[in-house]
Amino acid sequence: MTVRRPLGGGGRQYRRGAGRGVGRRRIGAVAGLVAAVLLTVGAAGRANEDPTPTGRASYTPAACPKPILPGVPPLGPKFSCGYLTVPENRAEPGGRTIRIAVARLKAAAARPEPDPVVWLTGGPGGSGLLDAYTVTRLRPAINADRDVIFVDQRGAGRSDPHLSCPEIDAANRQAVTRASTDPENTREGIEATRACRARLAGMGYDLSAYNTTENAADIADLRTALGIREWNVYGVSYGSDLALQLLRDHPQGIRSVVLDSVVTPHLNLLEGLWANAADQYRAMFEACAAQPPCRAAYPRLQAEFAATVQRLDRHPLTVTVPAEAGAPATTVVFDGYQLADMVVVASLPPWALTAVPAAVHALAAGDGLPAARTILAGLSPPGFTGWGLFYGVVCREEAAFTDPQKLRAAAEAALPGFPDPVLSQLPQQEFVDRILARCAAWDVGRADPGVKAQTRSDVPTLLISGTFDGPSGTRWAAAATGLSHSRRLVFPGLGHASLLQSDCARSILVSYFDHPSGGFDTSCFDTLTVPPFDTG
Repeated sequence: MTVRRPLGGGGRQYRRGAGRGVGRRRIGAVAGLVAAVLLTVGAAGRANEDPTPTGRASYTPAACPKPILPGVPPLGPKFSCGYLTVPENRAEPGGRTIRIAVARLKAAAARPEPDPVVWLTGGPGGSGLLDAYTVTRLRPAINADRDVIFVDQRGAGRSDPHLSCPEIDAANRQAVTRASTDPENTREGIEATRACRARLAGMGYDLSAYNTTENAADIADLRTALGIREWNVYGVSYGSDLALQLLRDHPQGIRSVVLDSVVTPHLNLLEGLWANAADQYRAMFEACAAQPPCRAAYPRLQAEFAATVQRLDRHPLTVTVPAEAGAPATTVVFDGYQLADMVVVASLPPWALTAVPAAVHALAAGDGLPAARTILAGLSPPGFTGWGLFYGVVCREEAAFTDPQKLRAAAEAALPGFPDPVLSQLPQQEFVDRILARCAAWDVGRADPGVKAQTRSDVPTLLISGTFDGPSGTRWAAAATGLSHSRRLVFPGLGHASLLQSDCARSILVSYFDHPSGGFDTSCFDTLTVPPFDTG
């Protein structure tokens, strides 16, 4: 589920452009983003097994935050904003309360439909309000006839508290300057995780309360606090996991659901990450071979990729990315893992996908600059990620249920012949590469097993995936078999967070919310093809 975007993403595209032909700043959503990919796991302290919406929740209108993030323009007059106040821990009557930042985009129609859409972003720890900024610049507009409500989930974005970790951000950026197997990366990552945990816990925050169960109860409280009788739910990357748990635990008032870059609570997501990566590799190599220009430019792309992973595992390549667009010069060390992960990271900023064959070919020839730019573009900006929510979810709900031996066996089954140092880590870079060690340092325990229960519902649900989505893949959407009134669409050539990449996907979304029980317009889907790869 990507924490980029993560377990994800929605995708996390608030970062400097990377890859061939990309030099300007692009702003998207954290899918995630954070990423990418995309995840849910353990936490320490009290159990909080079954939080329910509470009468203590209240909503207060407020001015929209300015800025959403440094360098991002304000949301503008089409938005109204406010804060939902909820208990930090619903098992602690009279305990601390926290505030959830909310932005509501007004429908374009003069007479909007009464059932708005609530947008659940990815990460975990991404910013829904940043997604709000991005969405208003896309066409067709998804607020054609409905309001759209964006949420910065607990511990993230402009919510209070924002559980950021500058210690972790710094360690993640330093890690790319060394080989991925360098023991310093593990040591610094664990030290940074412990330091942030100690600092936040010392401020009195109950880090065990930043989890999907409480998060879903927040969203259920938001509907009632806003006086909404019925609404539609859109969840991307980790937001799709959150949407499924909302549907499972708080189904009241949910008219329909759209799940983008799907993550499902009943599967072990960490065990599936290398399988998703392998599916992406296969899809991209086959797509390149099917395009005559790409096939002519890179006739041995798959073999070149595999051979370069092996060579870089033995002899890493140091690449200097020159200073540009206000960013200082940066060193990136490419080993086998970094190449394997670069292809996955490329599915988070969608503009990087078409440049992957060229970047792999260049790296095979000793030119690592295009690939290094893609890796740097995949790093979350300092201060962006709400690491308290990220680790609260991923450690409490995934890592705590993960057997390291099964994790390694799944990696070897997905990519037989890949070097041991590559498969000893997980794709999606700083989000999950050494997640078991970092979760031990975050030390927030294990969720109640009920959090892993499969969602079963007859609420109309649309599941959308991209064939090049390395973090979330297409397998998890196919595994969401408990949704009896569902339809699945797989978009050719799209990466993580399909809705942000495709005007066809947005058109289908608008039509789907008008006709979720059937008859919505998918005609544009039949005309889609894989975008041409860069061969210049």
